[in-house]
Amino acid sequence: MTYVLFDIGGTKSRVALSDDLKSFTHSDTFATASKPEKLVEKITDFVHAFIKNDDIEGVVGGIRGVLNEEKTGLEHDAILSSWIGFDLQGELRKNLKSAVILENDTALAGLGETCFGAGQGVDLVAYHSISTGVGGAKITNQSIDASSEGFEPGHQVLDIDRTILGDDITPTLENLVSGRAVEQRMGVKPYDIPQDDVVWDELAGYLAQGLRNTILYWSPEIIILGGSMMTGNPNIPIDVVRKETVAVLDNVVSSPFITLAKLGDEAGLYGAMALAQQHFQAT
Repeated sequence: MTYVLFDIGGTKSRVALSDDLKSFTHSDTFATASKPEKLVEKITDFVHAFIKNDDIEGVVGGIRGVLNEEKTGLEHDAILSSWIGFDLQGELRKNLKSAVILENDTALAGLGETCFGAGQGVDLVAYHSISTGVGGAKITNQSIDASSEGFEPGHQVLDIDRTILGDDITPTLENLVSGRAVEQRMGVKPYDIPQDDVVWDELAGYLAQGLRNTILYWSPEIIILGGSMMTGNPNIPIDVVRKETVAVLDNVVSSPFITLAKLGDEAGLYGAMALAQQHFQAT
């Protein structure tokens, strides 16, 4: 039997098949469609190119944004606004004739890094993705921590007196360090900003303020930082993030180990694989 795994991001989506929930047999990447029906069609076509519905054991995947209480689709997202209210779980179940488990994409990426990547062997993991937006999740004992409405560390307010972003932009961590925010502020794509530009160290300082809250609220053993703003080229330098985080903690507590994600763009798929193990192979 085969498992269908997917990861729907703001700009790109990925889908993979796995027979053993240890590796991928087939995978593909395509642009995230503005119309959710189109992406469901692409996922369905990919799956049916290799297997029939009778061969599917289960479907597990993630999508960016805040899920509704039933975890059938999006309740809120600034980028995938046209997806809000769409029954993603139901449409995939109808097309693939299988149980479908839906989770936040960043939470799945954190689970993937914990079980297969930089957090292996660690019980208390905080994961943050710094990419088009900013997301995060707390992983406890290799499981996504329970929450009433998910985790949204990107929406924490940091620039309280609005000295950095002015009066018209909500001064959240996401609006300070995300790729989209940097592009809006600088007028160029982040990947076009030279690594030696002072802006990268400034972003590291802003991120450290957010990580201070992560450390004080979640008390993790390790913080894993993923996403294109951290692992791309150029990037927010991890050594500066570590130094600035220690400085802003000011000896209130010690800083946990802060490291880069290892799984790259496939972290969400690995997280889907881990969640499939927990759900479909639990004894």
